[in-house]
Amino acid sequence: MLTIKMNVQTAYHGELLREGKVYEIDETTAKRWIASKIAAPDDGKKPDS
Repeated sequence: MLTIKMNVQTAYHGELLREGKVYEIDETTAKRWIASKIAAPDDGKKPDS
């Protein structure tokens, strides 16, 4: 599993994945989405509050 940040909104396995949110996705799908710019790898940093 890889943690990614979505660049677009999409549905995946019946779940709505929202733009700007962080999700854990299986590695194969995550790498494909990163290559096609649908998502970006999550850097793990917490946003400033």
